[in-house]
Amino acid sequence: QMQLVESGGGSVQAGGSLRLSCAASGSDFDRYYMAWFRQVPGKDREGVAGIDWDGSTTYADSVKGRFTISKDNGKTTLYLQLNSLQPEDTAMYYCAAGACGGIRAKAAAGTFTAAEYKHWGQGTQVTVSS
Repeated sequence: QMQLVESGGGSVQAGGSLRLSCAASGSDFDRYYMAWFRQVPGKDREGVAGIDWDGSTTYADSVKGRFTISKDNGKTTLYLQLNSLQPEDTAMYYCAAGACGGIRAKAAAGTFTAAEYKHWGQGTQVTVSS
């Protein structure tokens, strides 16, 4: 069983940066497809970025060029660097891990389906003021 714990959220002004971390415990971290989602009240959870075992990455169009996903297999930690933040980036950010084949196929097409991810963290809040 994998456990995920996010950290690094906070409040920043528009144009600012944050770095989110997701510490994973359990086995097979390097075999999972890892992703960051975000959610605002009243809306579905939205996939933001994903990274596979080989380091290949996928980003939602809304964050391309501003956010960077990375991971450290030795530290079993997932990261999300958020640059040029805008008020519309305000959300609870979650890290997730999944292993089914559908995840990778959809990521290759640039999409994320929250229901296919097996493990979730508790979330970390990002608030961007104008």
